[in-house]
Amino acid sequence: MAHIAIPIPSQLGKQDIEVEVSINGQRQALHYRVELFYWNECGMPSVNRAECLRHILSHYDKDWTLYYMGSPTEQFIQITFVRKKETLLLSPFLYSLLNL
Repeated sequence: MAHIAIPIPSQLGKQDIEVEVSINGQRQALHYRVELFYWNECGMPSVNRAECLRHILSHYDKDWTLYYMGSPTEQFIQITFVRKKETLLLSPFLYSLLNL
């Protein structure tokens, strides 16, 4: 799958992003969700960050799947999700990395 970078205004907190593209006359809509997860809100303060991420991802809305994880800071990590039914539009290689 080819990639096109689209700048998204920087703002803290949850962002629901809908992108509609037309490729060779065929329209496709993609839905992304970007969220910040703060380490101190993990609900599992005695575990390390990897365990915190595992907990976040295992309890997240099942209609969404992990798409991208940003670089963690001392306060939070930014995670991008894609609506699960739209993962079929992703390349087979990227889809296999998601391990669905």
